[in-house]
Amino acid sequence: MSRINVAILLFACFAFGLPMWAMQTNGVSRDSVHSCSGECYAHWKQQTGGVLALAAAKAEADAAASPAQRGEQAFVGCIACHGANGEGGIGPMLAGQQPSDITSKLTQYRSGETRGGQSALMWSQAAQLDDTTIKNLAAYIQTL
Repeated sequence: MSRINVAILLFACFAFGLPMWAMQTNGVSRDSVHSCSGECYAHWKQQTGGVLALAAAKAEADAAASPAQRGEQAFVGCIACHGANGEGGIGPMLAGQQPSDITSKLTQYRSGETRGGQSALMWSQAAQLDDTTIKNLAAYIQTL
């Protein structure tokens, strides 16, 4: 089995298997998923401020985050192939690369350019990234 096939298989196992396992083992029974109403809901809303307050707080925290912090959040999708610290694995080592190089490479992958034997794996990943996310990823990778 080629390295590309192994990478795709590992990705599929984690992308589909882990969430399915988590949903089955989260301790929430189906009967209680939507049972918080009345006093329960009022208590939750008093504690949290409700859905709108939580969304506003998240938006405020996101706005205050540095590019590297935003890039760290986006890097979660890179860990399976590039390692938690950018040390490499299925994909090449990213740690130590210059932000301009990371930006250039991700932009090339996003446009469908071939950069090596594993380009096909990166095309779909980079296609999901906008320019800001690419710059944030480059800022985070510089900290590794």
